[in-house]
Amino acid sequence: MDDYLLNEREQWEALKRWVGQNGLAIVAGVAIAALGFGGYRWWQAHENGVDLAAGAMYLQMESAFAHGERAQAFILLGDLERRYPSSPYADQARLASAQAFVQDSELGRAADELRMVMQHSPDSILRLIARLRLARVQIARHQASTALATLNGADPGALAPLYAQARGDAYYAMGDKAAALAQYRLAKATDTEGETDSGLLDLKIADLAADVSTPAAPHGASPTVPAAGNPPKPAVPSGRHPTKR
Repeated sequence: MDDYLLNEREQWEALKRWVGQNGLAIVAGVAIAALGFGGYRWWQAHENGVDLAAGAMYLQMESAFAHGERAQAFILLGDLERRYPSSPYADQARLASAQAFVQDSELGRAADELRMVMQHSPDSILRLIARLRLARVQIARHQASTALATLNGADPGALAPLYAQARGDAYYAMGDKAAALAQYRLAKATDTEGETDSGLLDLKIADLAADVSTPAAPHGASPTVPAAGNPPKPAVPSGRHPTKR
């Protein structure tokens, strides 16, 4: 890769010398021709080389995380972000580092990495994934209302079931079981691709459905008292007629 960059610098220096010798008019004509023929092919080859180098560095970083070599992984992450900041691999590396921070309970640093991807990634899907994960981190940090604002800040598209499930978790954390149940049911109804954990979602729905359908008596309410002159009838044991002994 260093040799490749060195060759580029040599070509640039040669081009500058040629410009000084031949004048602007000739250079303009050659530049137009280069853009029309060789320029695109050179740029495509350059981009492919960048992608391969960034991808290789990302795989090295992922391997370092998998083997518990955090220091080495973060060194590779820093190199990747510095050398290939516009590569999709840089954003995927930030997502991986956020996951490592979550595993180490460093939720603030995880949120910073996810927010960076959410706000700056050129890839719309990565932005949506980062937004969803950021909301989950915010719920874990007891910031459920902030998480709802995060989830409602973009159209989730194909990730709508996962967004609905996360909104349900946020409402549940806020104590709004009815709203949580509605979001869980929405996630279930819209999940045609099996994106959610169906078993866990069913459990949440069943648990909340029982609570929401049988609300507790309001705090301070008095028990029902029979009207005057109509004393309550004694309870009859199951299976026995009141006149038979």
